[in-house]
Amino acid sequence: MHKVTFLRSVSLAIIFAIFGTAVQAAEDASVIARGGRLYDKFWGETKAEAPATIQPSYPAKDGKYAKESSWRCKECHGWDYKGKDGAYGKGGHATGIAGIGGAAGKDPAAIVAILKDATHGYTESLLSERDMGDLALFVSRGQVDMAQYIDYAAKKPKGDALKGEAYFNTVCAGCHGVDGKKITNAPPLGSLQNPQEIMHKVLNGQPGQAMPALRLLDVQVVVDLVAHVMALPQQ
Repeated sequence: MHKVTFLRSVSLAIIFAIFGTAVQAAEDASVIARGGRLYDKFWGETKAEAPATIQPSYPAKDGKYAKESSWRCKECHGWDYKGKDGAYGKGGHATGIAGIGGAAGKDPAAIVAILKDATHGYTESLLSERDMGDLALFVSRGQVDMAQYIDYAAKKPKGDALKGEAYFNTVCAGCHGVDGKKITNAPPLGSLQNPQEIMHKVLNGQPGQAMPALRLLDVQVVVDLVAHVMALPQQ
């Protein structure tokens, strides 16, 4: 093979390999983000009816959240995925249940099997095979250690709200408005003062809505956005 032709072939192979890897990473991020929305509220994402029963392993059978909310993964394992060792270790949402950190990096097929076991009780009438696969991929590869980015004692993100304002005004304000009040069928965005919840939603989007998932951005950008959102008007 002619040297120039050979070098051109090698260069094209490298470009295609890099491009293919980037496309695959973007697709994986999209699936992981959907899994994150299912973790949040799966029937909101799938546009299905909310469950009519209490989740079988939910401990507070007569508690405030002992209805369809007991089926939200976040209700037991927390927005920060740490369960009893995280932000839901105390307060009205506390269940004493462990987080999902131990499943990080686990084979998604093994996580699907856990979702289907007697403890979790997810059937195909609740989650399709695709849904379970996406949720499992999120659990395996989508968790972020929020303790690195949020001051739990102060309940504040370790972010720069001024930088976050610039990101918000270019990415989010088109739908939410610069004051966070443009969506009138929901509370003002600034009324959300749970940094773990906001961070999860910025990373993965809002179940069943057109909100973009910013999972491919640098995590610090997400944290700066959270800092700005918490500084918006609460009323």
